[in-house]
Amino acid sequence: MSVDLFRHDDFGLWLEGRSPATRRAYCSDVRQLEVWLGEVGVADPAMVSRLHLRSWMASMTDRGLAKATIARKAASIRAYFSWLVERGVLVDDPAARLSSPSAKSRLPDLVGQVELTELLDGPEDRHDPYWIRDQVVIEVLYAAGLRVAELCDLDVDDVDLAMGMVTVMGKGAKERRVPIHERCAQWIERYLSDARLAMMRQDSPAAALLFNRLGRRLGPRDVRRILDRRSSQPTHPHALRHTYATHLLDGGADLRVVQELLGHASLGTTQIYTHVSKDRLQQVYDRTHPRS
Repeated sequence: MSVDLFRHDDFGLWLEGRSPATRRAYCSDVRQLEVWLGEVGVADPAMVSRLHLRSWMASMTDRGLAKATIARKAASIRAYFSWLVERGVLVDDPAARLSSPSAKSRLPDLVGQVELTELLDGPEDRHDPYWIRDQVVIEVLYAAGLRVAELCDLDVDDVDLAMGMVTVMGKGAKERRVPIHERCAQWIERYLSDARLAMMRQDSPAAALLFNRLGRRLGPRDVRRILDRRSSQPTHPHALRHTYATHLLDGGADLRVVQELLGHASLGTTQIYTHVSKDRLQQVYDRTHPRS
């Protein structure tokens, strides 16, 4: 019976607090590294040197992988070797100062006003429970700026309609409470009274707020399909989160407040939205000032 020297299962358990997507990516990156190391004759993490890791990253550059992908894989490997040191498996961390190419900064896409109106105020089908659910999905994404996974993970008990708040479990298992406006609360109330029960099946998760057409908890792909149906142009669900943050800042919200609402661990992550707002102001200026 072979011994798992790389301790993949234990590493996966250690990542339990991360999002499912992050866990999958980190575990996959470590397995890819193990395969590459095997090809150069390294079969044990204790044999890995900083030179090995730099060569591995260089090989990815040679293969034409995007800088953002390489940076993500470097982050995975830093976390993995740091974990091995914490567990006492290794004494020295070969990835401690492993640098990665900086990904090109890209301003997030925003939902334009015409498209936003189309999404939020489209023709109603009051007798279709799925249409009501779709409306709730779009309202909550824009009213609370949730990540798609956070939306899908919402339970009925996470929604406090009297207070106009939703309780969200974010990245790193960090809980936060986010306000929603009255219109959004009204749509959720209508969904709970008129639609949710009609969507449930015998084996549906009783706690879940939102269901798909099979009666299962709504998933990210279901959300993407909802936006595809409701929008006349391709719209990623995350664009509503970007738009939410940008509109708050345009309206005068404090950056640290927006950081808390979005659930960002670092203020630097939130600051990209200040650049978006400045870009929007510049566009308005160029379009409207007579001497511009």
